[in-house]
Amino acid sequence: MRKQIENRADVNFLVHQFYAKIRADEEIGFYFNTMIKDWDAHLEKLTDFWETNLFAVKKYKGNPHAVHNEVDSHFEGKITSNEFGIWLNYWFQTLEEYFEGENVEILKRRARKMGTFLMVSMYENRAKKV
Repeated sequence: MRKQIENRADVNFLVHQFYAKIRADEEIGFYFNTMIKDWDAHLEKLTDFWETNLFAVKKYKGNPHAVHNEVDSHFEGKITSNEFGIWLNYWFQTLEEYFEGENVEILKRRARKMGTFLMVSMYENRAKKV
């Protein structure tokens, strides 16, 4: 039975289920598995990020643009909209598998926007290096 996303525990569950799928994916998993050395810490940080994003609590500290630009540089600019699309499809799939309600739709919209902003940031960062 699906439920509403109501608190940090729900966000934490979502993040863990989502990244289990990402890590296992043959097409994009290696990006994450190569760069992330401490998965426990990373999942905690991502829970902070999405909790901050959804519930407006001040937990997340970081710069997603800088981090994703670093990852893109590490992989020599090979990350494309295809990888972002796979990521987003898993996000939607995981949300719909376990949850329902308004916060699901909010998290879908915000992930779509965030993916677009990060992708554009990576492309702009590449252009600066040319």
